[in-house]
Amino acid sequence: MRVTLPGQQGKSTCMIRIGNDGEKGDQGEVGKHGKVGPKGPRGNKGAMGDSGDQGMIGKIGPIGGKGDKGVKGLSGVSGGKGKAGTVCDCGRYRKVVGQLDINVARLKTSMKFVKNVIAGIRETDEKFYYIVQEEKSYKEAMTHCRIRGGMLAMPKDEATNALIADYISKSGLFRVFIGVNDMEKEGQFMYADNTPLQNYSNWKEGEPKDVSVHEDCVEMLSTGEWNDSECHLAIYFVCEFKKRK
Repeated sequence: MRVTLPGQQGKSTCMIRIGNDGEKGDQGEVGKHGKVGPKGPRGNKGAMGDSGDQGMIGKIGPIGGKGDKGVKGLSGVSGGKGKAGTVCDCGRYRKVVGQLDINVARLKTSMKFVKNVIAGIRETDEKFYYIVQEEKSYKEAMTHCRIRGGMLAMPKDEATNALIADYISKSGLFRVFIGVNDMEKEGQFMYADNTPLQNYSNWKEGEPKDVSVHEDCVEMLSTGEWNDSECHLAIYFVCEFKKRK
């Protein structure tokens, strides 16, 4: 094939030969992997594989519910005949033993009271005074003193009041019940022997005020002052006993 090329002074002609196709070359090296294509559709379920080895035993589960009652078993062989018992009038003996128990309990209580009295007591020319260090309500305290032949302490003068106050303070106590109350008539305080307060009282400033409308009993503080208090409270108390002439 001829091809005319432009020159500087004229035209020149060039001939180009086009040969036949050459032989096919050898196969080149494998190229790099391309990007992962999109996920294909889910295939069919395969065949089940063989069972694996048994795993480790797990923790013990919670205790199950109580099962149904089982069938009753067969009766056992009958035992031998016992020896004949002795005849006993147990009712009479039980009554005697019961009374003895009551007497022993009373004796123990009395002994405890006597020991406590010996350990600490105050007195005037006419009476003994004893602080009972057992927490009781006002009515229980009155009963306790009466059973032992006394009454809740009734300070009817300054000297007696001071003696009891000193007794309370030196016993390390803060307050105790004394034999004064207005349980019969609100505002009209009486001694435990049903005599009215006449020439003496030692109320704390602002007392009695009966804030809760139930403060019908009286306690003495370690200072010797009186305060109206609720009767159901359980606190220590003072008994008084007349001296025998």
